Amino acid sequence: HGNRAFTSQCGSADVLIRLGINIEADVKTVEKCITLANIGFLFAPLLHQAMKYAIGPRKEIGIRTIFNIIGPLANPAWATHRVLGVYSEHMTLIMAEALKMLGDNHAFVVHGLDGLDEITTTTKTKVCELVGNSIKSYYLNPEDYGIRKSTLSDLTVHTAEESAAAIREILEGVHSPKRDVVLLNAAAAIIAGGLASDFAEGIEIASQSIDTGNAKDALRKLKEISWQFPQ
Repeated sequence: HGNRAFTSQCGSADVLIRLGINIEADVKTVEKCITLANIGFLFAPLLHQAMKYAIGPRKEIGIRTIFNIIGPLANPAWATHRVLGVYSEHMTLIMAEALKMLGDNHAFVVHGLDGLDEITTTTKTKVCELVGNSIKSYYLNPEDYGIRKSTLSDLTVHTAEESAAAIREILEGVHSPKRDVVLLNAAAAIIAGGLASDFAEGIEIASQSIDTGNAKDALRKLKEISWQFPQ
């Protein structure tokens, strides 16, 4: 579930377009993607009709607004297991409490202390983990899981094209700081989904998915199926 960029250099939708994905696939097609490829993308403006009227003003304002907070919460799939990145350490607990009220079962709300709205590898990450009705707060250190610290320049991409190229490189099995940060974030999602009990196991599962070509194959299937509109 995502959108084009408003306050950042590129949004998830912008990157998926460069990867050949049909971001405007309808709900039935996305359901087919999830069933057959184990991954799907819901383009926010198509599913939240009222929010499309905020597109122009958001671009003009060019800074964070309330939509940066409510957008991720308004997942049309009513996901109950997720990883959510936020723009400040202060927001981690607030958003975790919001997910609890929404009925999430297992979720990670994360903020890298370097400013990234995801689990980072340059320093520690503040994590608020929701499990049932309990929220646990802690700091995640990548070095605890055998991942070397990187620099922001190692992780930075400036355009959607660069981001898409980095994804392709990772899925080809190239080892890099970008792969490391993907493994950590994927591990959180794998834990939230109930497929791993901790980050060490989640990282191992994510690594195997890449190294066996399964992750690359999932992207290929997503690309193909996203263009197969229901008859």
